[in-house]
Amino acid sequence: QCLDDQRAPLLQLQHHLYYAPNSTFSSNFDLWDVNTDCCSWEGITCDAYGHVVGIDLSYKNLSGSFHSIFDLHHLQHLNLAGNNFNTTLFSYGFDELQNLTHLNLSSSCFHGQIPVEISFLKRLVSLDLSNQGSCYLRNGYDYDSATLKLEKPNFKTFIKNLKFLTELYLDGVDISTQSTKWCETTSLVLPNMHVLSLSSCSLKGPLCSSLSRLSFLSKLILDENPTSYLPPNFLVNSSCLVSLSLRYCNLNGHFPTGILLLPKIQSIDISLNRQLMGQLPEFPANNALLSLSLYDTNFSGKLPESIGNLKFLTNLDLSGCNFFGPIPSSIANLSNNYLRGAIPKSILQLPRLEWLYIESNSFSSMKLDMSVQVNNLRTLWLNYISLAVFHPYTLDLYFNMIDFPKQIPLSDANFSFPMLRQLILGYCNVSAFPEFLKSQENLEYLILPNNKISGAIPNWVWKKSLHQLSLANNHLLSLGELLPNQSSTFSRGFFYFDVSYNNLSGPIPNWLCNMSQLLSFDVFYNNLSGPIPNCLGDMSALSWLGLQGNNFSGMLPKFSKATQLQFLKVSENRLEGKLPRSLAECTQLEVLDVAKNMMNDTFPFWLGKLPALKVLILRENRFYGQIKHFKHKSVFPTLDVLDIASNQFSGELSIDFLQPTRLRSLKIGGNKLEGKLSRSLANCTALEVLDLGNNMVHDTFPFWLEKLPSLKVLVLRANRFYGTISKIDTKRNGGDD
Repeated sequence: QCLDDQRAPLLQLQHHLYYAPNSTFSSNFDLWDVNTDCCSWEGITCDAYGHVVGIDLSYKNLSGSFHSIFDLHHLQHLNLAGNNFNTTLFSYGFDELQNLTHLNLSSSCFHGQIPVEISFLKRLVSLDLSNQGSCYLRNGYDYDSATLKLEKPNFKTFIKNLKFLTELYLDGVDISTQSTKWCETTSLVLPNMHVLSLSSCSLKGPLCSSLSRLSFLSKLILDENPTSYLPPNFLVNSSCLVSLSLRYCNLNGHFPTGILLLPKIQSIDISLNRQLMGQLPEFPANNALLSLSLYDTNFSGKLPESIGNLKFLTNLDLSGCNFFGPIPSSIANLSNNYLRGAIPKSILQLPRLEWLYIESNSFSSMKLDMSVQVNNLRTLWLNYISLAVFHPYTLDLYFNMIDFPKQIPLSDANFSFPMLRQLILGYCNVSAFPEFLKSQENLEYLILPNNKISGAIPNWVWKKSLHQLSLANNHLLSLGELLPNQSSTFSRGFFYFDVSYNNLSGPIPNWLCNMSQLLSFDVFYNNLSGPIPNCLGDMSALSWLGLQGNNFSGMLPKFSKATQLQFLKVSENRLEGKLPRSLAECTQLEVLDVAKNMMNDTFPFWLGKLPALKVLILRENRFYGQIKHFKHKSVFPTLDVLDIASNQFSGELSIDFLQPTRLRSLKIGGNKLEGKLSRSLANCTALEVLDLGNNMVHDTFPFWLEKLPSLKVLVLRANRFYGTISKIDTKRNGGDD
């Protein structure tokens, strides 16, 4: 039964903690029933005498103070991982917990110096202060400005008393100020170490061979540290080593082959070390390796036939290396090498294989036998090689010259064509919709861009399960017709439709209006004509509408219900009339481009309250009137690009209604603007392009624009500027005198 002097600190703890998902107060911490024995409370462990010896409040989105914990002097295990405390550790008396053996404060938004008091916990067996950055990232904070540090005390001082430590996790702790001798220090001071995880600690200096002295070391993780040098006998005698990860450590030299043959080794990841050389050894029978990743290293040579002895292997990534020669079986990832020959059927029938990547190699003529029955393979990437087809849920054959058999034995009882969910055949020289699509009733994503498909889209392409159809850059002439029972199915889920850069003509078909959940509709650069259907303005899910480069006429529809619209591009058509005022209700709108039409309206100040509008392009229309805002001094809070060139605007130009520090491009040439140049332009510190050409601006030469730090393009031609221009400092932009 819980003792009173143990219960009281726990009640204080409950009072001072609160739930704070995303670091924002949500509710009080009320996990425990105060009317019950505290030894029965969730996360609390007591010994036989009623002393609290364990507290586990991990991953509960807690914040607040936990000072009362340090009155529980019998405590042995403390786990506060995965919370949102967002504070330093200075004020906590860790040295009061002299019986503590396990301390886990990982991923809880602690920052600042690690207090020296933790180093006084001489009985610690496991210490985890890692991954504070992941907490800050999930709560939307900047990781770089909020992390734990080891400066005073330094790393050597911090660990010198922790001689019983077997597990140390300091991933993401800044140890950049330490001596390059950290490796030797660790091997001398922590002889009982089983797990050492110090990824992303900014550790400098070479790795040392003395780590082999850690005879119990089973797991070593040093990812993303600029350690560079790898000694030739590194860890080759570490008979207990199970897992080694040295990703992105800027390693050079030769990787010790002996590590690959250690008796207990199961996982090795040394990827993203482009200067690290090595070769694969002959693997003995029953090697224990489960995972081997050599991605983007300088490993080379032939792949040994004995790689088939890796019976327990579940992940093998050899992409981006320099392997050559014939390809043996039992391999999963061989991208970006120089492999040749035939892909053996056995590789497709590996009992545990689910993902296969073999892109960017040097295979000669190559076909995969479609009669091969694959049990578990779900995803196949065969980009940039000459292949045919076969059997997973996802089939990606980008950049291949596809040879689909003319007769697929779909009626053969001994043959079962795979039911695909995703088919990607971009840049594959496909000239027609593959016939086998007729039976693909589960297809969700059909991606066939940059091919030679012509004619109309057959109605059997439209599946009830389809969520995305991408046919950009083909030779399509018609969108085809949907059967009555097909058009009604598109109200069931969001849909992306891209047929840009084809030869489509005629009006947008009526069946498009039945796609009530249309999310994206892109018909850029076709020959479509007629009015833009009013139903597009009624689609509440519509986010992207790309109609530019066609022959649409009439007026833009009202967008009163399309409140999720983010991108509206209708430039290069024959549209006329006014901008629909309902666009002011599209609060998610980021880009509005109506350039090169025949629209006749005044400047749309009524769009000024849109909170996300970044790009407004009105050029080459018939907009008219003055550009002067009288009601509010500043609108368009997020506008980056404003292009109103080649219209009929007149009067003096004022840009006081814009946010000057955001503006990157201002094009107002080809109007009838007059008067002096607005001195507010001097505040446009992000401005890169300013085009005032072909107006009637009457002013002295604007030397003051020279101070704009980002300005790259300045066009002043065909105005009434006067005065000398001898003051221009051409050296500022690398010009000649």
